[in-house]
Amino acid sequence: MSAAELLKTPLHALHLELGAKMVPFGGYDMPVQYPLGLMAEHKHTRAAAGLFDVSHMGQVRLVGADAAAALETLVPVDIVDLGVFKQRYALFTNEQGGILDDLMVCRRPDDLFVVVNAGCKAQDIAHLQAKIGGRCEVIPMPEQALLALQGPEAVTVLSRLNPGVAQLTFMTGGFFELDGIPTFLTRSGYTGEDGYEISVHQDQAEALARKLLAHAEVKPIGLGARDSLRLEAGLCLYGHDIDTGTTPVEASLTWAIQKVRRAGGARAGGYPGAAVIDQQLAEGAARKRVGLLSSERMPVREGAKLVDASGAEVGVVTSGTVGPTVGKPVALAYVAKEHAALGTELFALVRDKRTPMTVSATPFTPNRYYRG
Repeated sequence: MSAAELLKTPLHALHLELGAKMVPFGGYDMPVQYPLGLMAEHKHTRAAAGLFDVSHMGQVRLVGADAAAALETLVPVDIVDLGVFKQRYALFTNEQGGILDDLMVCRRPDDLFVVVNAGCKAQDIAHLQAKIGGRCEVIPMPEQALLALQGPEAVTVLSRLNPGVAQLTFMTGGFFELDGIPTFLTRSGYTGEDGYEISVHQDQAEALARKLLAHAEVKPIGLGARDSLRLEAGLCLYGHDIDTGTTPVEASLTWAIQKVRRAGGARAGGYPGAAVIDQQLAEGAARKRVGLLSSERMPVREGAKLVDASGAEVGVVTSGTVGPTVGKPVALAYVAKEHAALGTELFALVRDKRTPMTVSATPFTPNRYYRG
């Protein structure tokens, strides 16, 4: 895709003004880093507050009395019992149990508010319209921008614009005016830190971004640091750590499948791939997503093969970097289940050199979500 064909978010001009280095991502021209640099941006988010433009993601409203039950025919997640202003992580699955996308769903008084990934946005909206468009209204919201304010000082900064936001806990949301700008926000994010995701009309997105950046605690953060932050937090990136070839069980995302939707539950099954997923929930999967930690300096990147001590291939790395907070190489990988136990010693092949890695618990750095 040429630069001219790339879509632009409502904050595009602001990114350029702030000196961002722009790259194509999900069909958009997006900031990968600012003059501060990836390492400093990552550390700033962990220490204070980082502002991310995530307007490339898809926002959709599902409207109608049947919307929650309809959505449950596409995801293995409890939507029907979701309380008002409560948010939940969900997965679209296919008939083989593979993951079409991961998404966030928040119940609001008059709709379900859904956020999907940029790269899957068009197909996700088409999927919703084709499968459940007869049962509820599927209303894309291209007029809405999405900002994420992440880090321990996010609540301090946002409370100056509206003190009410401090009352929210992790994975809850509400409608708030931020210094006179109407928004819908949730206390959530994808960095492992406390923070907020803020849906705001595109016409007021830049004004809100400037208000936030005016606070000493806030710096603009690009996609580079967003990736290293989510990786340290042990969070999957669609198209890398999860895709149509991985099931929720293989991906170690079984926590997202509530009891009520599992075999024996009140609303078990009824979604694509349920038989495959229920069988894996009962018997386990042949491979599993794990965290890997290395004590060496050499970063281990996506695609690196993993071998055991005898040299037999046992898996592959799907995301990897040197974790700026951890100070060591960290990775997510799929390995055969017999090599998935914590503490298992493996080797990543990096330029034909064997880099020792240990299967480790995730997150690699403690999550700091605010649960009240």
